[in-house]
This record gives sequence, C-alpha cells and structure tokens, in this order.
Amino acid sequence: MRWLVGWSSAAAAPAGRRGSARSTANGGRRAAGYPDPHADSRTGHHVGRSSGDAYGSHDRYGSRDPYDAHGRYGSSDPYDPLDRSVPYDPYDSYGPYGHAPHTAHIPDGGDGVLQPVGAQVLWGGPDPLWAVGDWRPDEIRVVEARPGDRLAVFGCCGATDEELRLGLIAARGGAFRHLTAWPGSYTAVACVGRRITIAADLAGARPVFHVPWAGGTAYATAALPLADLVEAELDFGHLAALLACPEAPEALGEGTPYRGVRRVPPGHALIVRDGGSREVTSYESSASLVVGAPPVDPEAAVAGVRDALVEAVRARLTAPRHAAEHDIDVGAVRDPGPVPGMGPADRQRARGGPAPGVGADLSGGPASGTLALLAAGLPGTPGTVFGSGAAGAGERLLAVTFNDLTLGGAAHPGGGADPNGTAGADNHLAELERAHTIADNPRLRHVVVTGGEETLPYADLANGPLTDEPGPSLVTAERHRHRLGAGSADHFLGAGARQVIDAHPARLADLLLDRRRRHLVRPVAALARAEGQMQGQVAGRSLRVPVTIYRAARRLARTPYRDGVVETAAQLRDSSFTAAAFAAYPEGGESAVDASVAALTWCRPGPAARWLTGEALAEVSLRLEAAAQSRPSVERPGERRARAALARAAADHRVLEQAVEIRNQRLHSPYFDNQVVRAARELPEALRVRPGARASILRAALAGAGVHDVPPGWGAPTHATHHAALRTGVRLAAEQLLELFRAPLLAEAGLVEARVVRQAIQRVARGDQLPVEGIADLVSMELWLSRLLARRGTCWTGAAAPRHRAAAAGVHPDARYERILPPTPG
Repeated sequence: MRWLVGWSSAAAAPAGRRGSARSTANGGRRAAGYPDPHADSRTGHHVGRSSGDAYGSHDRYGSRDPYDAHGRYGSSDPYDPLDRSVPYDPYDSYGPYGHAPHTAHIPDGGDGVLQPVGAQVLWGGPDPLWAVGDWRPDEIRVVEARPGDRLAVFGCCGATDEELRLGLIAARGGAFRHLTAWPGSYTAVACVGRRITIAADLAGARPVFHVPWAGGTAYATAALPLADLVEAELDFGHLAALLACPEAPEALGEGTPYRGVRRVPPGHALIVRDGGSREVTSYESSASLVVGAPPVDPEAAVAGVRDALVEAVRARLTAPRHAAEHDIDVGAVRDPGPVPGMGPADRQRARGGPAPGVGADLSGGPASGTLALLAAGLPGTPGTVFGSGAAGAGERLLAVTFNDLTLGGAAHPGGGADPNGTAGADNHLAELERAHTIADNPRLRHVVVTGGEETLPYADLANGPLTDEPGPSLVTAERHRHRLGAGSADHFLGAGARQVIDAHPARLADLLLDRRRRHLVRPVAALARAEGQMQGQVAGRSLRVPVTIYRAARRLARTPYRDGVVETAAQLRDSSFTAAAFAAYPEGGESAVDASVAALTWCRPGPAARWLTGEALAEVSLRLEAAAQSRPSVERPGERRARAALARAAADHRVLEQAVEIRNQRLHSPYFDNQVVRAARELPEALRVRPGARASILRAALAGAGVHDVPPGWGAPTHATHHAALRTGVRLAAEQLLELFRAPLLAEAGLVEARVVRQAIQRVARGDQLPVEGIADLVSMELWLSRLLARRGTCWTGAAAPRHRAAAAGVHPDARYERILPPTPG
C-alpha cells in the first residue's frame, strides 16, 4: 500500500524566514539528513535513472504496513505538531544554501512528534508532505521553479523535469489543469508559497481525501490514515448507500466510509490556502446544454484515442526497468529452465516475486489485447530485462493468460445442464483461442496460468489485506492474485476500457435531446438481434425491442433530473421493493435489452439493495432526495450516468490493486489515465452507440501503431464467464458464507438481516435465479468491516499520535449519527 499524506496548518512561518530557501528538490533533503529517494539502500550513493538500473529490491521507505490487520503500533492523544512547546523549531532546518523551511526537521517519533508510520518526509514546515509505503525511486519526483514553489509527482508520469517546472509555473498562476495533462497515472501536489493544490484524476482511480484537523486541513491519497488522524467513526449512511446505489453520486456524495473524511470528486482539485481556506473546484470544462458544440470529426476523435493510448503505454515502457532481489543479487537462484511438471509460472512462483521487466494480461479480449500488442510493438522499448531470470529472450513481452478449469458444461445442482455454465465455457474457449492467436506475435512470450476451484470467487476469504475502502473485488482477490503472481514487475491490465470507451445506454437519451433519432437505429437493431438469438426467448419478443428501447430513452430525455432521483428514492421506500427480495432474476444477469432499459434512468438501485433493511433503504432514499433538492444537475443524463459508472469502476479497481498487491509489482491500467479519458470523451455519441464501437476503436488504435491483423471474434462479449464463476463460487463456498453471516457486523449495524442474507446464499447455491453480484457486494462489505475492526494500532506514530484508531466504537448503534434529512421548503 502506497499513499501520500500532508496537512496545512493554520500557523504561519516566522517573519523573515519564508521564501529563504534556494535549495534544489533532492539536494535540500540530502543535506538536511533525509534519505535520498534515488540512493542505493546499501551504499547510500545516488542512483541514476538509466533503464539498466533495477529498483524495487529493497523497501527504502519503510516495510511496516499500517494497513495490516494485525498491526503493532501504539498511539496517544492528537495534538498540533506546530505547538510552540515542542523543543525544536520546525522552521529552522539547515540546507545547502542556508535555512530552508521546506526541509524542516521531522524527528523519528521518539520525542513526541506526530508522523505517519514508515514515512519519508519530502518537505516540512507548516505544510509538510510525506510519502508512505514502498515507493520506487523513480515514482517520486520533486522539482522547484523558485524558492518556496515546489511540485511533487507520485506515480508514473511521462513528463520531463522541464515540463514539470512549466506545469508548476502555470499552476502558480492558477492554471492547475496543466498538472493533470501529462501521460501516465500519477498524483501531483503543487505548493506555491502557502497555497497547496492537489488534483484528483478524471476517472477516480487516484482519489484525494481531506479532513479538517488542528485548525487546518489534512489531505491524503488514502482515507484510512485521515480517519486514524481524527479518530473518525464509521459512516453507516455511506455504507448503506454503497450497497443500495453504488453508481449513484447523489447517494454517495463526497463522503467515505469514515465520518468526516471527505473525497475530492473526480475531475476536481483541492486547494488549501494558508492552512485555513479550503476549496474544491473543477478543472475540467463542461459542455453547455444551450449552445450546441461544433460537430466532432469521428476520425480525428479516434486518432486522439489512439495517440493517448500509445503515449500512455510509452510512458510505462520508457520508465526504468525493475526487478526483484533474486533477479539481480549475486548468487541468487536463477530459473533452471524446463523442469518436468513445472511450467514457467510455477518456476517463477518457486523463485518468488514477479518476473523482471514489463508484461501484460492477455485474456483474449480487445482491451488487454490492445495493450499487449502496443507494448510489444513500440520500437526501442523492450518488455523485459535481457538475461534476467526467465527473461532470457530479452525484448519479448511477457503475456499472461488465465485458464479457468472450472468453466465447463457444469450440471445444475437440481439436475440438468446449466445454461449459464455452458455459455461461460463456450465464451471462455473462444477467448483462449483468440489469446493464442495474438500470442503468435514473435515479440510476445506467452504464459498460461491455470486455476481450479481454489481460484474461484470466495476462495480463501480468511486471508487478505485491509483495503482503504470496501469493494466487490475483495471476493475475487485470490483469483486475480493467482494470475498476477505469474506476471511482471510492471504489468498492464485492460481494466476500465468498457467504461471509458463504450457508450452507456443512457446516452441514447442524449441523442434524442439532440434530435438525432436516426442514430438509434443501429444500436436498437443490434439489441433486437441479440434478443432473438437468446435461447428460450418468447417468440416475437425481439420485435418489441425497438419500441421498448425508444420509449425508455424518450422517457429519460423528458424526465428532469430532480424528478428522476426522487422517483428512485420513492422506489426504495416502497414496500413492494423489499417484498421482491427473492423474485426471479435473469440467468447470467440481465439480458442486453433488460439491462439497457434499466440503465435508461437517472438513478437505479444496485443488486444488493433488495436484501437491505427498510431502515437502511429509507436512509438512502433521504440522501437521494436531499441531493436532488440541493444540487440540481445541468448535465445530460447519458453523460452523467457514464461519469458515475466510470467513477464506480475506478474505485473498485483501486480496491482490487490493494487487495492483490504483490511485493515488487506495479499494476498499470492505462485506460484510467487522464489523457485517455479526455480523448475518449471527445468521441461523438453517434460513434459510441454503434454496435462493436469499442472493438473498432481499439482496432483503429492498433492500425495506427502498425498492427493490422486481429483474430476473428475480436470484441465478442464475455459477460457470461464472470457470472458463471461467481455462481459456482457461491455454490462451493456456501458453508463458509453461511458461517460468515451467522452473526454479521452488517446486521449489528442495522443494514441487513442475517436471516435474509443466509436465505439468499442458500437459494443461489441451489441454483435459483438471484442477482449473484449482490451477494458479492454483501460479502465484501462484511469482510472489510471485520478486517477493519480486527486491526491494532494506527497509521501514525510518535507520542503525539492519537490514542484511538478509526472506528474505535465498532458498529455499536450508539456510534451512528443523525440521518441527513432533505431541506425543508421555504
């Protein structure tokens, strides 16, 4: 787990000392006695950024993880670290050019000064900033434009140092959007005098959190450290909203699972001035509903997506190569080559750690296939370190394919064939064939990782790290960890392509608002064909699809935002909603037509909402009504729903990264990058809603990079595979899940009734048609709560650290807060 944390105190620096620093970003820290982020941990000498250096073999920034559920760190009362009773002067630190307030002395916690566990200070003074976790040297960059103005960039950023300085100069004048316009995935913190600007990304994969503290503002890229800092309790209203309406920003707002800790919305930046004034403002311009935007050339828009993807991949490939200790230390165990009964993945796991260099997932789908082919095809950017471990091939990119051995024509527990299992098996075999076809590329080194029942969802729930927030990825963490264990030190994932490039069904209403009805013909015809091809459909149903879709789109286009949200709130309070908790649900999830009709709304309940208590649903409905009354939206329905779906997918992916984290490995999802999201938003809606739009756009991106041959079936849907694995996992882990919900924390919090959840698990295990995704949401929330309450210690150290950690009161009803009521009229 890696995060950054800082605060801006209301206390001002002593007169005559502000602006006296002239030291360089790294030189000041070295002269003041702080560890050099580019220094070798054994020799202490500065290490350059050449591609031949191998990083990541040592934990330079502290190996103690404050997120461990069994931590060992004590705490004490909170206090202002700038209190004048402290026996040192926080503004008097000697740098190479004299006194430098940004290199203020931060003691190691032994004399009562508060600081994060395992942290490295980047700058001190009244506005300190720390980096916490096993950051690589090239993942932390600090530049200065002039004394007192500095910029820290965390993550993978494709900008040069000169471009970073130009961005800092632009941010000094207020144009902080420039801080988000470089290739890569990163978080930028600009400190201009005593004005601090930290921007969240457009998707939500790199969020920013903040909380009032000690007369100022504390901020971080993780919510749990701030919750520990202020000893925040759980926000049960937010947890209920996560279960009831996970894709509704009206219900979630800017809250977090911790009371008082706020989230900066995607596309916004937090600006703190002099420790007191706090502002959250947008850095992206929104399109007007009154003045029509000029038409966008489809070819130019697709070219923009292609260029953004190529630059995103190149930013990762041009970064320094990384390898684990066993790949670079003298005398380390090398890959012995072919061993009877052991494949390359088995030999790699026996050595321990990921393979050196760069690799990619290769599932057979267009998203991961595009990244693998781009990474392998870019000239002059080899994927692996030559001669290291199993990477004797040098420039070949490691491509990993996961083969789920459980996806066969499984029989239904009640007898007969399982149609969902058969569909999942067929889709999975087709994906494997496409993956093998793509892997024929001579610059790819293909590795197939097989998994049986031990890699199904809900496997090994007892073990796992505590993530910053809950997410459905917790139930599939072992499945992904098994695949990623055979991956590389830098591994590409295709996550986010569907939400970034594809059109949300609600965009059909946007087309009606623009009076472009003719563009509805092709997507509606494709839905009708898909409906007619489904087995067991009622004869003639496909003929009614065009009328059904058009009516739903027209209804959404004519429904004001406030009325649509209030309608969903009334639905949650309706007794018939909870009465249908065990009503039949389409096998393998909703059909394409049912899903499209359900998505053609301003807001909709999630799959787990049917099993929540009436009190929890009423609380969420009040949140919806309050948001509809206080924050009316001027966005188009399709645009708003697409942004909400992207934010939810990015948040779930962030949880997945934390849950499957492997030492010395970094996961890269270029589709969530700012520049890729911006380029995709320029795609015309008429192009987005076409059938197979994502596959054709990615095919064009590959063609622009010189890759013209793609396998047959490129872009075929694969939803049935995921649903089949979830359903099989519930059936095999039914006893374990029933024991988990014997006395659940969710029931103690008043969000569910244990009896109802156990009944839902039993019915899904028997093969009843219920939303299996709702079971995953409930199980992941229960797991997260149990791990959070089982942890000991806090994320902070020193005699001044808080005595109590976050959620110290547990889920006791007394810890609940007053409900948010809608504003009274007048």
